Amino acid sequence: MALKIVVENCTVCGACEFECPNAAITFADDTYVIDPDLCTECKGHYDTPQCVAVCPVPETCVPA
Repeated sequence: MALKIVVENCTVCGACEFECPNAAITFADDTYVIDPDLCTECKGHYDTPQCVAVCPVPETCVPA
């Protein structure tokens, strides 16, 4: 399972990009996107997905 970023909620703050241990989050077309092929929801690295933990806007990083 992977996460996705709800574009309408994203403030483009960039907090999530550098917290992702798999480099699954990139900036493209004026917003951040999560590559579902790279996203592991931080399993094996953290207990919770780090994009969810650091995002200042609730319900922005959600299950795809």
